[in-house]
Formats: sequence, structure tokens, C-alpha cells
Amino acid sequence: MPSETERRAATAADPAASELWSRPVSDVRLVDTRRAEALTKADIVTVEDLIRHYPFRYLDLSTAGAIRDVPLGDDATVVGIVRDVRVKRPRQRLTITEVAIADDTGVVVGVWFNQPYIAQRVNVDDRVAMAGRLEMDYGLRQMKTPFLERLDAEDGPSALGRILPVHRATEGISTNWMRRLVLESLAMAGDVPDPLPARLRATRDLPSLRHALRAIHFPEVMSEAAEARRRLAYEEFFVLQIAMALRRRRGVGDVPGLSHIIDGRHVRALTQALPFSLTGDQSSAVETVLGDMARSAPMNRMLLGDVGTGKTAVAAFALAAAADSGTQAAMMAPTEVLAAQYARQVGPLLDAAGVSWRLLTGSTPAAERKTTLAGLASGETSVAFGTHALIQEDVAYKRLSLAIVDEQHRFGVTQRLALRSKGEAADLLVMTATPIPRSLALTLYGDLDTSYLRERPGDRGANHVRTRLVNKRHRAAAYDVVRAAVDAGRQAYVVCALVDESDAAEARAATREAERLRTQVFPDLRVGLLTGRMRPAEKTAVMDAFYAGELDILVATTVIEVGVDVANATVMIVEDAERFGLAQLHQLRGRVGRGEHPGEFLVFADPRSDESRQRMKAIASTNDGFALAEEDLRLRGEGELLGQRQSGMPRLRVASLLEDAALLELAREDAREIVERDPHLRLPEHALIRRDAEAVLGDDARWVRSG
Repeated sequence: MPSETERRAATAADPAASELWSRPVSDVRLVDTRRAEALTKADIVTVEDLIRHYPFRYLDLSTAGAIRDVPLGDDATVVGIVRDVRVKRPRQRLTITEVAIADDTGVVVGVWFNQPYIAQRVNVDDRVAMAGRLEMDYGLRQMKTPFLERLDAEDGPSALGRILPVHRATEGISTNWMRRLVLESLAMAGDVPDPLPARLRATRDLPSLRHALRAIHFPEVMSEAAEARRRLAYEEFFVLQIAMALRRRRGVGDVPGLSHIIDGRHVRALTQALPFSLTGDQSSAVETVLGDMARSAPMNRMLLGDVGTGKTAVAAFALAAAADSGTQAAMMAPTEVLAAQYARQVGPLLDAAGVSWRLLTGSTPAAERKTTLAGLASGETSVAFGTHALIQEDVAYKRLSLAIVDEQHRFGVTQRLALRSKGEAADLLVMTATPIPRSLALTLYGDLDTSYLRERPGDRGANHVRTRLVNKRHRAAAYDVVRAAVDAGRQAYVVCALVDESDAAEARAATREAERLRTQVFPDLRVGLLTGRMRPAEKTAVMDAFYAGELDILVATTVIEVGVDVANATVMIVEDAERFGLAQLHQLRGRVGRGEHPGEFLVFADPRSDESRQRMKAIASTNDGFALAEEDLRLRGEGELLGQRQSGMPRLRVASLLEDAALLELAREDAREIVERDPHLRLPEHALIRRDAEAVLGDDARWVRSG
């Protein structure tokens, strides 16, 4: 017999109870045709969109003080009458807007730089609220770039003592009107169904959804808004982590995996064949990965390594364990250059360990491909290195028990599952050399367990590569560094910006640069060219020549960003570095100094925005990829980083990966526990969460619904 909690949940899950949320925003009172069009432009299409259009700040008029009583240096809100509005133009490309407001105790001047439109928002005698940090400048009380809002008649004197939410406005709808429309939408929605089970809300001390929505929009006190924000942020993370847990369950399924042999002769032989000692991080990762493989439950792990920390060596032990178990492994790379590098670097180690392997890419000759496919189908070949060619329909394995996907951010979920599905309940190890903050990793790849590599092998510590920002006027000095390296028997890269691999104009720019260097700067040196637009065979030939030392300088686009490992390359020049993200620059830097000789990373940049200048400062100040990843998250925000997300990732409206990392961990823990108990979310109390998770999963939700 269902419990009272389950009966209430079933009622809440009734489609009729939440039908109002999906109705068009034009059904909200006061939303006429013009306002509906304006809201639509701001991606506010339904009643729920309007309800979840949360304030981005508050005007706490309950604490608004008299102007003369606000201490200098404090953040404060003041209310007064506009006495003067001026726009000054002291020099070309600079405007200074000043708005002076007064109350019975004094005057404060708001100052904005290059924002002349501020003057159009208020008029003399308007009653306004202004919030910012109070400073004394030129003998006047000032606020630099404060928040300014005109108080309508109904928000006038009566607004004092209240907290006013500030919602983002859109063209045609002011913040005041947005506030009214949100209030109307809340009244229309009534007692909204709550997707979080009552038991979970009690455990995590979370208010109901109805209370949280009212409190985040119209709090009585600021602590109420903070409590509401915490609940809504948790809900966003929880829905996402439920989806990730369901995706994980789909990948693992109920079929037991293979308990691999992890101390067999191939693993022991590989240990003896390694020409170097593993770092502490590598040893720990090998132990974790092999421990996962030894269990009957299929492995679902992600290995995040900073550049140069040796992920491939960890993968080699997993490959050897598959061979010891009499099964097969496949290791997939995003490019033929990287796949060929596996064959070049890991192949000899597997040979020494007695493990058979083959390379399969799109440019593998027909006869060789036929032999390779036969070896995989018969089981004669234990390990396959390759690209997308590994997941083509005609590729069959006798017993694939391990799928490894390297630089997995270049692949979608469907592609990594396609490789895994070539075997039955195969273990999955995905790897990336793009450091990701843990909070972002849990958001994008919450279906995977995570291991980290931060320690670089041997003498290749954090200072093994020196980074210098170079003014373009000093180009000759940078070329002297390249020449000195070549004279010492080393090699160099020159990287040209390439925004999109299909951008022919950018590819030609690299071609022109290679020709200029070959004919004008280094006519006595061997200069090669590598771009993403070259045919696979051409790229392979160029990389083989560079590996063999037959080229002194390689001019390249970002095709060399991922994984390319030429130990003799010690210098890299990056042109137009301001066009690259921090993660991309760090990846490029990781291509030099990979051997015993230290590296030089010379950055040509002309940053013209504060964000670009901060990126250049960051890349020059640290070689720690995870620290750079945190800085990238701070500079660009999760909105832009999640914009590169896989399909279906919901927008985080209130949760912050920087501020709410601990909340994300709780949501992950709770989501996994619920999916473990109820793998297809059949319980009535999970109905609404199931609906929201299916929206995140998109096509993947078919697996959930089929359960």
C-alpha cells in the first residue's frame, strides 16, 4: 500500500498539476502581445521561464541609509531625488556620465565611464535607488559604476523598508515591469509541484519549491533569499546529476563485466620494459584503474591529467591487463596524428610485454585494413589503436573488454558508447589532457569516476618550460631563440591561430607564414607545414619527418594542440595568442619541453580587452593546468564553458560552479543513491525528477523509459 508521501508525490506528478508551467508566457496577466514578443527575445517563452527568471541582485531598501551616515569604503544602498544628470567628453573615446542624487542629509554622485546611455534612464526629480561603494573623490561623495534604478510611484516612499529584486530587463520591458510580471506569474502558478522528494528536502534542510520561488524573488530578509538560492541551486545540480547517474547506469547496465587479471605476465613484463619510473600520481592511477578492472562491475572512469603528466603510460597497464585476461582492448584518438603516436610510443612497450597490437585509421591501406580486421575478429590481435575507424560497422572484436577514449572532449557521448558497445559490458576509461576544475568535470562528465594526474615525470617540473609574453616589435629576438635551439640540435614550433579547422583563410595564413619563414627568416633551415586541412597521408608524412629530426621548424595550426609528443622540440612561438583560450594555450605549451631539455614558450599577443589581458597574465604566471582551469572558469564563467557542452546540458540559472562546489558534491551523492535504489525512477516520488532528467538526456532517455 503506498505511503502518504508517495500519494502526495503521485498527485504532484499529475500532468494537470504542472500544466500551467508549460503554458505560453502570453497567458500571464499584463503580458500583452508587445511584451510577449520582448520576453521571447530574452528566451522567456513559457510561464516557467518567467518564474525562473531569477533576480541577479537586490536593492535592500530595508537598510538604505542617509547619505551622510554611510561610511566611506562601504557598499551601501541610498535613496534620493535626482538633482543633476551630465555627460562629459574630456577626450576622444571617453565619456563620463554623472548622476547626482540627494536626500535630506547630503549628495552623492554616481560616475560611469563610457556608458552614456545611463543618462537616458533617469531624469531630474526622479526618485531613484543607487547601490555601490561610497568613496570620496575631488571633495565629493561618489560611487563608481554603481547600480541605479528608478523607483516608480508605487516603489517610492513605500519601497523603503523592503527588499526590491532586480531582474535582468530586456528591450521594451524595464526592471520594474519585469518585477511585476514575475509577481503575476507566481500568482498564476499557485502551489507548484515540487520535484524534490520530501525525504530528501528534510535530509538536506531545503525549503519547498513554492517557498523558494517566492523567497528568491521577493524575500522579506536577505537570509531568506540566500536560503532560497541554495535550494534552487541544489535542484539544478540534482537534476543534472540524476541524468548523469542514469547515463552511467545505461553504460554499465545490469550485465556483470569481466573481472580482469591485473597481475599477469603481460603487466609484469610491461613494468620491466618501462624505460622510466612512474610518478606517484601515475602509480596511484594505475592502482585505481587496475582495481576497477579487477571488479566484476564494469569500469566507468575518467583520467584527467595535466599536460606532460603521462596518461598514456597509465593506459598501457590497462591494455596489458586486458591481454592477460585473454580479451581485447581498443584505444581511440580524435586524430590520425595522435593515433599514430600511440603506435610509435606505446607499441614498442606492448611488443616488449608480448602484447599484439595494430593501428587502424581512415587512411589505413585496404590490404592492411583487411588483415587488421581479421586479427581483431579472430582475437589474434589484442590491442587496436585508432581513430573513429575503430567504431565503424564492419569492425568486429572477438572479445572487447576494455575501451579507452583519449582526449575524450573531442568525442560525444554517443561515440564513446559506440566503442564500448563493440564489447559486452566492457570497461571504459576516458582520458583528457585538458585540466578541468572538479566542479566542471562533475557537471559535464558526472557519469564517470575521476582520477587526476598533476605530477610531471622526472625533471619536467612546473618550471621546466619558461613562458614569456613577447611584444611583436621584438619578433627578431624571439627568432634568435629559435635559431639558438636549432643550433643546439633542437627543434621548434610556430603556431598560427586557427579558430575553426574548416576556415580556409586561416589555413592559408599558416601557409603564408611558413613560406615567409622559409624564404625570409630561416632560409638555411628546414621549415615544414602542418594544418588540419591537409590530407591524412600528408599530415602523417610531415609529423614523421618532424619526429625523425628531418625538419627544424614546424609551422602548424592547432592540429598539434592535442597529445603530440616530440621530445626534441624545445621552443614554441604562438602568433596572435589573444585569440586562444587558456586551456588551448596550456595545451600548446605542453608540446615543448617534453624531454630532458627545458622549453621556451614565446607568446605574441596584442590583448585589447581586460579579459584577454588577464588570460595572458595567467598563462605567463603559472604552469599549473588545474590552476589555469580555475582561472578560466572565473574569467569566462560557466555559461561560456558549458556552451561547449554536450547536447542536452541544461542552463544553470542560479547555481555557480565556483561558489557551489560543495552543494554539487551533495547533489551527486544523493543522485547516485536514488538511482542505485530506483534505476528507472519508477517510484511515484521520483516522477517529476524523472521528467526533468529525461529532458536533460534527450535521446538517451529512451533507455530510462524502456525500463
